[in-house]
Amino acid sequence: MRDFTDKHIVIIIEDMPAPLDRRVWQEAIALKEKGSSVSIICPKMKGYNKSYEVIDGIKIYRHPIPFEAERAVGFLLEYSTALLFEFALLVKIYLKQKINVIQGCTPPDLMFLPVLPFKLFGVKYVFDHHDLNPELYLSKFNKKGFFYQLLKLFEKMNFRTADFSIAMNSSYKNIAIERGKMNPENVSIVRSGPDLERLKICKENMKYKNDKKFLVGYLGVISKQDGVDLLMKIIRLVLDRRDDVQFAIIGGGLELENIKDIAAKLKIKNDVTFYGMVKDNNLLSEIISTCDICVNPDEYNEFNDTCTSVKIMEYMALKKAVVQFDLKEGRYSAQKAALYAENGSLHDFADKICYLLDQKMLREEMAEFGYQRVVKELSWQNEKMKYLNFYSKVFSNRN
Repeated sequence: MRDFTDKHIVIIIEDMPAPLDRRVWQEAIALKEKGSSVSIICPKMKGYNKSYEVIDGIKIYRHPIPFEAERAVGFLLEYSTALLFEFALLVKIYLKQKINVIQGCTPPDLMFLPVLPFKLFGVKYVFDHHDLNPELYLSKFNKKGFFYQLLKLFEKMNFRTADFSIAMNSSYKNIAIERGKMNPENVSIVRSGPDLERLKICKENMKYKNDKKFLVGYLGVISKQDGVDLLMKIIRLVLDRRDDVQFAIIGGGLELENIKDIAAKLKIKNDVTFYGMVKDNNLLSEIISTCDICVNPDEYNEFNDTCTSVKIMEYMALKKAVVQFDLKEGRYSAQKAALYAENGSLHDFADKICYLLDQKMLREEMAEFGYQRVVKELSWQNEKMKYLNFYSKVFSNRN
């Protein structure tokens, strides 16, 4: 494997701070363990407000993010502001230590802009393709027009600028090759597998069930496209049928307070415990280990259908059966570890939850299948070698 020890990699993320972004943090740790210098540029967020800190030997530079856009014009303003901060921080970092590779993570597809000047100095650009931004736009605004076409142009330019690309799954790799016109040899699939050293199955703690028989869990970021508003309606449907279920919502985000308001309006707030962002891995593992099943409420759209949901594999790593809508990549990840609700049907989703709660043997069989799939195929311990092999190729300059 190519020598990593004299290399400096800068990873840029715009939508989430480090080390909260688990995929990026796992990548950074993997590079650091091989001897590389690693810096991360990311936004500030509640709980992650330091402009600079070093964690586990990784240098983290954070910049302000004024707001989460809701309109197309707002996205351009949000991203433009972030790009200016990112470019300034790249200059600051480069003046301190030469950069060998910049890894830009979407969204947005504008990461190539602050990178371009550095390519003149021989810096390689790796496009880490987290999100399909044209499809994400459609999921939020449900229309194709000027801004949709603009996003497709940005995506094309991002691919054209990249020397190499990391795809989240086979759907993303096909898009990199077909839509981005990238050389297939320069595109590698590295999935966002759960870290089995971080997530460990614990003895269940009944206090999380709030004197109920069952606990249903959700783990993830709470933003507009994550379907947590739909989950609140699904919970209402479940509670209309039975009163023996408590729900645990683990995660933070700009929509958290809005989701709490929805829960209050639906009169379910006593049946739903909001834990917010849980940084303690032991606490997180304990809550999910106590759950009887877990849910992924991502609704069907072109974006979600091709997106690999990390939460599904984290549920599986903690031996939990899953209920989700029938999405292409979600089905690939979970396979027999999930029940699949009819897309668009909140009633069917609620039916699947109730059915699975009443089928203990089936839950256990599904959970065991999911756990073995993660251990043997999907864990970060498996994906890490793919990531490091990818970087060996980047360092060897085989373009």
